[in-house]
Amino acid sequence: MNEKLSRLSKISGPGILFASTAIGVSHLVQSTRAGADFGLLILGFVILALVLKYPFFEYGSRYANSTQTSIIDGYKKLGKPALWVYFLLTVSSMFFVTGAVGFVTAGFFENLFGIDFLGEWTIIILFIVCVLILAIGKYAILDSLIKVIAIVLLVSTISAFLFALYNGPVEPIAGFEAKELWNASGIFFLLALMGWMPIAVDLSSWNSLWTLERIRQTDLKPRLSETLFEFRLAYVITGILAVMFVTLGTFIFYGSGEDLPNNNSLFAHKVVTLYTQTIGEWSYVIIAASAFTVMFGTILAVFDGYSRSLKKTIELIFTIQENPNPKKSNFLYVFFLLVLGVGSLVTVLQFKDSLKDLVDFATALSFVIAPVIAIFNFRLVTGNFLDSAFHPSWHLKALSLAGIVFLIVFASLFVVTKLFQI
Repeated sequence: MNEKLSRLSKISGPGILFASTAIGVSHLVQSTRAGADFGLLILGFVILALVLKYPFFEYGSRYANSTQTSIIDGYKKLGKPALWVYFLLTVSSMFFVTGAVGFVTAGFFENLFGIDFLGEWTIIILFIVCVLILAIGKYAILDSLIKVIAIVLLVSTISAFLFALYNGPVEPIAGFEAKELWNASGIFFLLALMGWMPIAVDLSSWNSLWTLERIRQTDLKPRLSETLFEFRLAYVITGILAVMFVTLGTFIFYGSGEDLPNNNSLFAHKVVTLYTQTIGEWSYVIIAASAFTVMFGTILAVFDGYSRSLKKTIELIFTIQENPNPKKSNFLYVFFLLVLGVGSLVTVLQFKDSLKDLVDFATALSFVIAPVIAIFNFRLVTGNFLDSAFHPSWHLKALSLAGIVFLIVFASLFVVTKLFQI
C-alpha cells in the first residue's frame, strides 16, 4: 500500500496543474457569472463543453507518455507549417489570456488586503513576483504550491456548495426578468463561457510539457494508464467544481436584482461574499485568502505554460538539435516570461476597469482558434505518428469527431455574431 501511495504521489502533478489553471477564470469568474445571469439554464452548455472538449486535453498527456516527447514535437511531425500555425495562434492569444488571468488575480489580491489605491501597480508587482518565482524555482515550486492551493479550494467550494443547497436559492425580487440568452450579447457570453470551459483547447500542449517535466523531476516513467488516470481524475474534479460554481452563482445572485461588478476588485469582493453568505461572515478572510491563492496558482501556471510552450516551439522551429543547450534553453524560458509579463500588462492597461470585456474577449478568442488545435491533436494520436497500441478507443475517437464539429460550429457562430451583430 505504501509503495502504491508513493508511486501515486510521484505521478500526480500535471493533472493538478491543469485543474488549477482551469479553475481560475473559467470557474471563479465565468461560471459564477453564468449562474448569476442565466441561472441553471446555462448548466447544460457547461457540461456539453466539458464532455466534447475532453479528448483534446487527454491527447496531450497520452502523446507525452507514449512518445516521451511533447505534443508540440508532434506538431512539427505534421509539418513545419503546422508548427508555425501553433506558434502564431499562441502569440495572438497569450497576452489577452494572461492579461485576463492577471487582472482577475489582482482583483482578489486587492480585495484580500483592502487595497484600492495601487491601480496598475498591483498587476505590475504580481507579474514581477510570478516571473521571479518561476525563473528561480521553475516547475518544482509551481508543483508544490499548486497542490496546497488545490486542496484549499476544493474544501472551501464544496462547503459553500453544500450550504447553498441547504439554504436554497435566493427569492427573486418583484418584477425580475431573466437576461436573454439568444441575442448578440447572450450568445457572445455563451461562446466566451464555453471557450474556456474548462480551459482553452490550445493550452492542451501544456499537459504534455508538464507530464514530461514531472517524469524528469521524479525519474519515474508511469504507465500510460497511470498518466491517464491522474489526468482524468483531475478533469472530473474540474467539471464537478464548474457545476458547483454555476449553482452557487444561481442560488446566491440569480433573481436578486444584483449585477456582478465590472471592476476587478469589486468583482472579487462579490465572489467572496457569495461564499460568506452561505458559510457565514466569519469565513470572509479565509475565503478571500483561498480565492486569491487559487488565482495566484492559476497565473503562475499560465506564465509557466506559455513560456515553456513558446520556448519549445522556438527550439523546434529554429534548431535541429535533439537536445538544445540547457543554458540557452533556460535563457529562452526566462526571456518569454519577461515578454509575457510586459505584453500582458500593456493589454490589461487597455481595458482598465472593463474586467468582463477583457475576460470575454480572451475566452472567446480561445474558442475561435480551438478547432485548429483540436484537429492537430486528433491527427497525432489516431494516425501513424503514434504506435497503434497507444491509440484512443473508438469511443474516444467518435467523441473527438463530435467535439471537432462542435468547436467548428460554435467558432463560426461567434464570427457570424460579431460580423453581423445578430
